[in-house]
Amino acid sequence: MQYRGTYIRVDLSAIEENTRALRASIGDTPHMLAVVKANGYGHGLVKVARAALENGADWLGVAIPEEGEALRSAGIGAPILVLGAVNGRGAQASVRFSLTQAVFDAERVRCLEKAAAEMDTVARVHIKCDTGMGRIGVRTEAELNAVLEEIRRSPHVRLTGAFTHFADADGEGEAYSLSQIQKFDRMRALLPPGIICHAAASAAAVRYPQARYQMVRQGISLYGCPTIPTEIPLRPALSWHTEIAYVKTVEKGECVSYGCTFRAEKETRVATLPVGYGDGYHRALSGKAQVLIGGKRCPVIGRVCMDQIMADVTEVPARDCQIGAPVVLLGRQGKEEIPAEEIAAWAGTISYEMLLAATARVPILYVNGNE
Repeated sequence: MQYRGTYIRVDLSAIEENTRALRASIGDTPHMLAVVKANGYGHGLVKVARAALENGADWLGVAIPEEGEALRSAGIGAPILVLGAVNGRGAQASVRFSLTQAVFDAERVRCLEKAAAEMDTVARVHIKCDTGMGRIGVRTEAELNAVLEEIRRSPHVRLTGAFTHFADADGEGEAYSLSQIQKFDRMRALLPPGIICHAAASAAAVRYPQARYQMVRQGISLYGCPTIPTEIPLRPALSWHTEIAYVKTVEKGECVSYGCTFRAEKETRVATLPVGYGDGYHRALSGKAQVLIGGKRCPVIGRVCMDQIMADVTEVPARDCQIGAPVVLLGRQGKEEIPAEEIAAWAGTISYEMLLAATARVPILYVNGNE
């Protein structure tokens, strides 16, 4: 049961439109993978997966087998790639739920072979190549050959793809990204023909079309928050809403919130909003952020509390800041908009984290268009 007026709103029509636009943008590339890990970047795992698959994506990407299991439990049968490393239990889950598993060493191949043999089935794998990201993956041709040899010795393991990931595709390191492409191309020369190779995610798909290969992984762009300028028509799908719980006037010299970090320099009208760091609205936003009330930007004053924040509404007409009046924390209200990138800058982080910020006690309301 939801009693507060604090919630996340996800416009599924934006996901659908973004998916179609991204599919069109990659031209003849055979496959498009929708990255739905981390609960669909905070938008909802199953809802986003279905919207993407119905509008041009043909693969899904997750970080852990648990996410793949949830998709299978929801009746989704599309190919699912587990992008991260797994232990023995994870390998068993990947096989049990027919997930394609990233591998990069002989030990993981052996775990998958054992699990698939016990279940009398086949484990499908994509080899992860580390061309410069420095997380997981085979780093040398010798390491790649060792994994290929282990796969050849494993009758229940089938190699269906190989991939890498850029470290700075949305940054200024073009030379570094090009060196990653060159290294991946050298590794690809050692791979058997007919498998799916992929390297480009959202930014690289735009900047380095030569890295699209047989599949593009669309992540942050799918949600309408590209990290580089693009002509692809994309719009944000997620917005964060709350309402005014209380309005008061504080006199000059009075303080607001913990630590008395805000002291009114003049008579100030203050609205209290029922949202705080317990909901994922970061404490780092204290005294930096703004919210939208009555279509106007209002500064967040004082420290963000666990369950409440305060905003200066002195410049907002009284009719627009009554108890129960709508407030936008992230998104658009009237002609004003606070995008995820701006909130991230206030908090000293990135837009990805802001999309994922809301905690479990903030419900998601799904709409289509202007519902």
